[in-house]
Amino acid sequence: MPSAGGVRVVVTGVGMVTPVGNTADTTWAALRAGHSGVGAITHFNATGFPARIAGEVKGFDAAALIGVKEARRSSRPIHFAMVAAREAVADSRLDISSMADDVAVCIGSGVGGQEILERATRVVDSTGPSRVSPFAAAAALIDMAPGMVAIDLGARGPNIGIVSACASGADAVGQGAEWIRRGDATAVLAGGTEAAITATGMAMFAAARALSTRNDDPKRASRPFDRDRDGFVSAEGAAVLVLEEREHALARSARVYGEIAGYSATSDAHHITAPDPTGQGAVRCVHRAIERAGIEPAAIDYVNAHGTGTALNDIAETRALKKVFGEAAYAVPISSTKSMTGHLLGAAGAFEAIVSLLAMRDGFIPPTINLDNPAPECDLDYVPHTGREAQLRHVMSTSFGFGGHNACLVFSRDADFTGTGGGT
Repeated sequence: MPSAGGVRVVVTGVGMVTPVGNTADTTWAALRAGHSGVGAITHFNATGFPARIAGEVKGFDAAALIGVKEARRSSRPIHFAMVAAREAVADSRLDISSMADDVAVCIGSGVGGQEILERATRVVDSTGPSRVSPFAAAAALIDMAPGMVAIDLGARGPNIGIVSACASGADAVGQGAEWIRRGDATAVLAGGTEAAITATGMAMFAAARALSTRNDDPKRASRPFDRDRDGFVSAEGAAVLVLEEREHALARSARVYGEIAGYSATSDAHHITAPDPTGQGAVRCVHRAIERAGIEPAAIDYVNAHGTGTALNDIAETRALKKVFGEAAYAVPISSTKSMTGHLLGAAGAFEAIVSLLAMRDGFIPPTINLDNPAPECDLDYVPHTGREAQLRHVMSTSFGFGGHNACLVFSRDADFTGTGGGT
């Protein structure tokens, strides 16, 4: 999206830790194949909980990846963010040490270190306040994910944690791009992280009647746009993108996944958890993002939908997309990768931004699995069961969160880049 001064922003690196893979490559391969990462909860004893399933990250050894000392004094969302950020930087081949003052970090989370808060509460109740870890406060704070990523990688530019519920990751990417456009940074490590599969976290979402209780069939529990959907499946993980000023990336022959062509954020101002049933806030958000990308709605080749599998979201999102695209909505491929991973909450928007970019790179649209019987109100092309090949020039990712948060990102292919990576 050209802005004041003509500054344009591209993505040069990606990193992911998800329920279907602990790297970007393994995650993308699983999504292409339609694999589900949802299973029975192992992080705590969920006996008696209404929802006993989740999209857990598997085989993740924080001590081996970031060191025993760091793993012990920080929290799971921080661990995920650090590992995803390291992968993204390695993927981009960006030499942060040569430009540290101009590298920023912007990472979102909806909950933060939930496990640390629960542990500290148990300690206070059982042995008193003097036994709480001196690292607990820092480990629990949402801003410590970007803070620790900056410390770990030596990035000395602006550093902020974004909180907008399930739109946090998308807003972090969008705001990171804005930093570059206004000259606050040359590169930004932007994304989201979440680890809310804890007793309290699951109990709270269950009390809000937001979770699927298809406990006996976990891999088929996340059912966006399906008639038999009964709520979202909570999940965890992180996704980090390296955003870079386009001319800087061009000068170092960087490999580019795509350009952040448009970003917008709006509010429903309607309800604490339910989306506006008219979809007006979402429509304004999507329209603005497309307009800022300098294209018409008809140019969008694929939409990675928020698609949570809740009764209200899927209908409201479908209505919004129909208002944006008109009759052409029926011709636009739309899919929800939450059907495979569950809902990564504050990390979802960043994760789905990367998925959108990989779809554009490979010309492949990932499927919406478990869509056996589309709901009557959900009658668009949601790419059921099996992914498909397609030529993608402009792709869009939507994210909506509790509190009425709406965020939309539009990515465009940049034909001027043919590099395969290189130093700064």
